Amino acid sequence: MRIAFAGTPDFAAVILQALLNNAHARDAVLAVYTQPDRPAGRGRKLVPSSVKRLALEHAISVHQPENCRDPATWQELAELQLDVLIVAAYGLLLPPEVLAIPRHGCINVHASLLPRWRGAAPIQRAILAGDRETGVSIMQMDVGLDTGAVLRTASCPIGPNDTAGALHDCLATLGAETLLLTLGDLETGEVTPTPQDSTLATYAKRLTKAEGQLDWQRSAIALERQVRAFVPWPVAHMIFQDQPLRVWESVAAESEQGQVSPPGTISACHPDGIDIATGQGTLRLLTVQRPGSKPIPVRDFLNGLQ
Repeated sequence: MRIAFAGTPDFAAVILQALLNNAHARDAVLAVYTQPDRPAGRGRKLVPSSVKRLALEHAISVHQPENCRDPATWQELAELQLDVLIVAAYGLLLPPEVLAIPRHGCINVHASLLPRWRGAAPIQRAILAGDRETGVSIMQMDVGLDTGAVLRTASCPIGPNDTAGALHDCLATLGAETLLLTLGDLETGEVTPTPQDSTLATYAKRLTKAEGQLDWQRSAIALERQVRAFVPWPVAHMIFQDQPLRVWESVAAESEQGQVSPPGTISACHPDGIDIATGQGTLRLLTVQRPGSKPIPVRDFLNGLQ
């Protein structure tokens, strides 16, 4: 097959690496599309995407259009005579003109069990909602937002301690494995597209830093999910002794019998954690971070206050 790959962050790089590790697929990847280099860090220097760095290491042609609406990009893709364009966390919309170019169309590796959690942040939204299971969907792309027919899925449980970062890594690997199986199905003609039931769809909107603010009126269980969902970005945060404090790890607990404290009240500080009353139950902070410092266990944080 003749393949082009479109992706940008680490999730996409894991999938591209799997293609390049596969003896059958590695020589089929003719070109890589990724977002333009973006400024990052204190110096705001232009930094290439994870996918671009990987493609250059393997001497694959890299293309970085600002968008995919330029007819010159369409012509460039058409000249590759593609069988399929694989898309994973590309971050740019593909117009109908692009979707129609490859012989088998464009297929997307999406980190949820569609139609649940269409959109930009499916991993984090699944944790926030308390879902016990998620997975990956290989989807035939159409003009809608993650609305195309599903070609293959694979599921995995969400553990009680899973952060968005840990689940991301698991789903990237699972997505790569499932994609390779789907490519085999495409080659043999054994793929069976399954239309999505849009009445079951939920939307995973993009995360914002403001969402990281811990609201103590909520339950301890909801806040614990928030902490896990916001690792490694943007990280849940609060105010402690008039200073911002980021929370990297926490655990929900029932309030002690007879103890009724206003939400946001610190009920205990001890080497095992800082206990804070919530709208329902107690949230124990385990790992925290001051501005300009590294994340540390609460035991070390409290020692630093003395």
